[in-house]
Amino acid sequence: MEKSIYSAEYQQLCALLQTLRLEAGLTQVQVAERLDEPQSFVSKYEAGQRRLDVIELHHVAQALGITLRHILDRLGL
Repeated sequence: MEKSIYSAEYQQLCALLQTLRLEAGLTQVQVAERLDEPQSFVSKYEAGQRRLDVIELHHVAQALGITLRHILDRLGL
């Protein structure tokens, strides 16, 4: 199992997070404000330059107004 942030599975997650943000009608700045993080935090995880742990992913889901389960379902997991 590849553990790199560059794995195909992780890149799929990054793309999905961007899609979900756009579907929610939110900008990176708006999501960052909800997370109390700088906009670069959102930019980096969407671009695959920063790996999210499960707690951070849960917080991102909340900021997008969805559940972690929704993200996993969309990934087919």
